[in-house]
Amino acid sequence: MSGYFFRNDLLSEFERMQRQMATLFDLPSSLRATRSAFPQVNIGATDESIEVVAFAPGMEAGDFEVSIDKGLLTVSGERKAAVEPSAEGRRRYAQERFHGSFRRTVELPDNADPDKVSATYVNGCLVISIGKREASKPRSITVQ
Repeated sequence: MSGYFFRNDLLSEFERMQRQMATLFDLPSSLRATRSAFPQVNIGATDESIEVVAFAPGMEAGDFEVSIDKGLLTVSGERKAAVEPSAEGRRRYAQERFHGSFRRTVELPDNADPDKVSATYVNGCLVISIGKREASKPRSITVQ
């Protein structure tokens, strides 16, 4: 029975140390919280275009820079903190929401046409549509 209590005390101590390290080095305070790539993206295609959706709630259209160069689509910008950490009397116990500068790069297929790109930001999603070159679009061929 004492092993059970020792294990709980040890885990509590480990969590306390982890919170202290997170505060010192501005790291996530939860073992489950990780800093993954931001923004997360979905990539798909239609017959006409390649579709990239970047999930970035809490931003505005002007917060993004989108560019294509040598077959690479780059989305960059800066996400502001939702609440200033230095607010009077406020202590942070956990921080899982990313803020700060970001840059995501996606390699585009050869059939992407960099002259046919549009980007819109609606409801926290940056939707980037890259047209396909005419030669790469599927077409029906009538057999004679």
